[in-house]
Amino acid sequence: MAGHSKWSKVKRFKGALDTKRGALFSKLSREITIAAKTGGGDPDGNARLRSAILSARAQSMPNDNIERAIKRGTGEGMEAQHFDEIVYEGYAPGGVAVIVEVATDNKNRTAADIRSIFTRNHGNLASSGSVSYMFHKKGRITVPRGSIDEERIFELALEAGAEELTTEEEQYVITTSHDQLYAVAEALKNAGVATGGQKFTFIPDTTVPVHEEAVALQILRLCDSLEDDDDVQNVYSNLDIPDELLAKLPV
Repeated sequence: MAGHSKWSKVKRFKGALDTKRGALFSKLSREITIAAKTGGGDPDGNARLRSAILSARAQSMPNDNIERAIKRGTGEGMEAQHFDEIVYEGYAPGGVAVIVEVATDNKNRTAADIRSIFTRNHGNLASSGSVSYMFHKKGRITVPRGSIDEERIFELALEAGAEELTTEEEQYVITTSHDQLYAVAEALKNAGVATGGQKFTFIPDTTVPVHEEAVALQILRLCDSLEDDDDVQNVYSNLDIPDELLAKLPV
């Protein structure tokens, strides 16, 4: 169950989107709104909403923002807002597969924007199913490393039914099967573990090594451009950049 996440290392090296606080709050808010719309505004009876609120609070989102996002989903007062969830699939340079999750209030605008981003960055948008078969949807839970001993979190995660535990610089990452995310998160909560966030993620079955600096930069620019789009919630890839090349890339 132990290991290290190369893709997250790439993300940290390049500067994660989550450091852009305004954009992060917008994306977290949309997830709360969608969760409230699909499962109701009571987090006690809506596991997805409960997870979204926990993730928002972990990023210090103000309670007023959280409440407004819930009301937009439940349609209370003047706050109602509708978002469609769409998954786009495509290829970056070097044959690297990319999955893009969006939440949009204008599907035509978003489709045009995503296609344009792929084209401008030497990639191409693909048909549904052409990329997703290379990935498996999993649950992802993060726990701050300073909050618990590695041996203890390993034991608790295993008992809760997790599939894998990886160790990063500042956090543990617990991977679960798609249908066990909320159950494992709840078990950790009951054991007194403070989680940093929980969500669904796409994990590639195999990765595509990229050894040329120019190609690596093109791929990272494509992913950064996608994440900068207001409608994009998450970007996943099967990119693998060797450590030697990663160290050479400009920050």
